[in-house]
Amino acid sequence: VQAQPAPGSCHARGSGLYAEPDSTCTPGALNPAVTQATIGQTICVSGWTETVRPSESVTEPEKAASLAAYGDANSPHEYEYDHLVSLELGGALNDARNLWPEPGASPNPKDPVENELHRLVCDGQLQLAQAQHIIATNWVSWARRHTSLPSAPTSTHSASPPATASGPD
Repeated sequence: VQAQPAPGSCHARGSGLYAEPDSTCTPGALNPAVTQATIGQTICVSGWTETVRPSESVTEPEKAASLAAYGDANSPHEYEYDHLVSLELGGALNDARNLWPEPGASPNPKDPVENELHRLVCDGQLQLAQAQHIIATNWVSWARRHTSLPSAPTSTHSASPPATASGPD
């Protein structure tokens, strides 16, 4: 179980289903086993994410601490403990920098964006690093330009690319 940021120290950008995490608390983190050179043996293999997904016995206590860090007082069932950089895009498996309490249940509006970016990477139409940057920094804006995402509040921010370390520090 990974340590989480201090209670109340994180603040989501936006709200509702189009909220994005605090870029300081949850900048995104990458799985070092997933690189452009290894996508054919990792993320582009059907079912691969299920072989690496952390168990609920680990993520449920983390989700509670992450909810506290984000100051979310609603029921945990109203949130998905989400990998900012999804496992299907080579996100870190269990790193507090890559997990946050995303409002709403799964599936949600971010899921088709993750799926489309994954398809583009595995079809060779987009570099893995570019897809990781998109999902970590402003998936809502990208989705509005490239998919049929319904109109959502505009998010104006800049974020740094995701961290590259994975796992416990």
